[in-house]
Formats: sequence, C-alpha cells, structure tokens
Amino acid sequence: MSLQRLALSRIRGTLPGNPACMGCPHNIGLKIVGRVLGERAVLVIPAGCSTIISGFWPREGFDLPILHVPFASAPAVAAGLRASHEASGVDSIVVVWSGDGAAADIGFATLSGAAVRNDDILVIVSDNEAYMNTGIQASGTTMWRALTTTTPVMGKTEERKDLALLMLMHRVPYVATASIAYPTDFAAKLEKAASIRGFRFIHLHSPCPPGWRFDSDKTVYVAKLAIETGAWILWEYSGGKLSINPVSRPYADKAKRKPLAEYLKLQGRFAHLREEDIKAIEEKIEANWRLLKELERIYSG
Repeated sequence: MSLQRLALSRIRGTLPGNPACMGCPHNIGLKIVGRVLGERAVLVIPAGCSTIISGFWPREGFDLPILHVPFASAPAVAAGLRASHEASGVDSIVVVWSGDGAAADIGFATLSGAAVRNDDILVIVSDNEAYMNTGIQASGTTMWRALTTTTPVMGKTEERKDLALLMLMHRVPYVATASIAYPTDFAAKLEKAASIRGFRFIHLHSPCPPGWRFDSDKTVYVAKLAIETGAWILWEYSGGKLSINPVSRPYADKAKRKPLAEYLKLQGRFAHLREEDIKAIEEKIEANWRLLKELERIYSG
C-alpha cells in the first residue's frame, strides 16, 4: 500500500481521545490495521494495554468491532469466531490483537495450537517487551538486561523469545515482523496476510515510552533506531520463501548500522548497562543476523 493510499483511506482503528498513554505505539499500529483491513476486521483482544485503550460504551476508543477475552484464550476464541463467520457466510478477517504477555507467555499454548491447526486467523502481536498494563513486569520477549519492576537491579537475566521464528517453525502459511516506525511496510504485510487463508502471524515492534523510559515524543524515533542498529530485523515468510525486507537489508552489513549505544542510551531501562553489556548485546544481535541470513538461504525457494 502506498503512503498516499494509506493517508487517504478511511480512518479506522483507534479514535481521538482514547485512554492510551502519550506516544503509545498501539495507537499507531491499530490505525494502520483499521485503514488496511477496514470493515472486514474483527478484533479479538486479550487482557492488556489495548483493553484499556478501547474504553467503554458510550465513549469507545476503537472504530472496529471488538471481542474482549481472558488472557490465555484469544487464538482459540478467534478460531471459533472465524469458523462461525465462515459457516454463516460473513466476510471477515478475524484478528487477534495481542500484547507480548498474552502471546509469548500466558497465551502461548493457544497460540501454538491455532498455528498447528492452521486456523484461518491473523495474529498481530504488538510487542512492547513487558507487561506494561500491570506495572512493567518482565515478559518472555523482554530484552536481556532490561530493567523492569520484576528485574529491578541488574535487569532481565533470561534470553528473549523470538515469537516470529517460533511461528515459522510451526510451518504456517505466513509469518512476518514489522515496526510502527515503517507504516507502509506494515500495511503491505497486512494486505499480503489478508489475501492468504490459514494462520498468519505478524510480530509488530512497539516501543513503550513509560515502560522503556524515554520521552513520549520519541516513540517512532526509538522504533526506527531499533531497525537502523540492527536490533529489530524486518523479514517476511510467504509462499515457502523467507526474505529480509528492503528496509532492513542494508543493515545485514554491520558496518552500515548505527551504533547500538544510540538506541540503548535513549532508554532508561538500560541506564545501568556497562560497556561489556552493550558488547554482549551486539554479539547477540549479530548472531540473530547470521541465523536469519541462513534461514533466508534455506527458504530461498
């Protein structure tokens, strides 16, 4: 989808005056979802920030139909809803709009089950890398050494889960990563996913100002730095082929990346890091690039 088409399409998704935090990345992501998928989209939302953002009648925060469900159940509920729509002849795209806690941790069993069954749903994980709505507790996708309220001194000591790669290993039809800093890339992936039947998964990088401790006007800037430092890689798997997207491809060359410290030092959650910690994170990022480049070679078709 071109930037012009994205700008001119009807505004759906979130509405002005909703209860989101200033600079909230979910607002950005949901507006793109609403504009691309339009009236066909039905959101299934487990507990999380977006539960609050949606508001309550008569002051709704979303211009899309929503079904709120318990933390662990969203993919299972979405699969049943889509089956009901199909049986009734309803033209819909049932979307699980989830945070990382509901996908990587509490709801991972139902997520995996839906992928194994190849249920006809689109799962979007808007990942802000912690349980932000309940007090910034660490989740399965929280970065190594990030400070949270449950890792308050030295930061998280466990590695993060790579949800997109986990879904790829389920051998589903479509998997992609995206970023709120690149709306046209995200929109194109939504369009592609909407054209495919079966289980589709998009992992959306969504930096959180209060949780990551940066100024609320820096959300898109921080998200863009994640790409430019190589810390978040945009890629797509469809039709049996995996490709690193053009936005990220230049940063396969480490020499073309911006210094990782620029990205980390904007975030208060990394204020405690030593130089050796930054170097260790750089090594983890480089290992991830090697893995993705090898997967691209394997899934080259």
